[in-house]
Amino acid sequence: MTQPAHKSHGAGVDITLREPRTEDGAAVAELIRQSPPLDVNSTYAYLLLCHHFASTCVVAERDGKVVGFISGYLPPSATDTFFVWQVAVHADARGCGLGLSMLRHLLLRPVSRHVRFLETTVSPSNGPSRGMFARLAKDLETDLTEQDLFDKSMFGSGSDHEDEKLLRIGPFH
Repeated sequence: MTQPAHKSHGAGVDITLREPRTEDGAAVAELIRQSPPLDVNSTYAYLLLCHHFASTCVVAERDGKVVGFISGYLPPSATDTFFVWQVAVHADARGCGLGLSMLRHLLLRPVSRHVRFLETTVSPSNGPSRGMFARLAKDLETDLTEQDLFDKSMFGSGSDHEDEKLLRIGPFH
């Protein structure tokens, strides 16, 4: 079931939040490429996210251009948990709370009605992302906890990837 689009008003500009469509895959891949330090996956992976996981992903669109994207899913072993995989906001759309708006939008969708926790992984140096999730926890009046999840050694010997810490927000009231 496709959810109707929602208008967000950031920095005086109308942005539409909606489920992604398969034809958004290439634009999403390009947005991710323009959003370091996010890990860039293949365009095929973003096509699959837009096709198979549309109900747990969101696109932010302004004037026909993708300016934001969140990928997420409900882990099969924890259906009360919404896992956020990637959050990307185009440089031209930063600073107006779009990331938070997209997160709230996802949590209000019918697919999230049984969700009591939100989880994500964030590297220690990603201050903006950490701040956004801390703000979400504060806005939801709930706890944010952090624990080790993926040690940098797990990314392979030639990788300069940082540790990935698991942030858990909840339970929601």
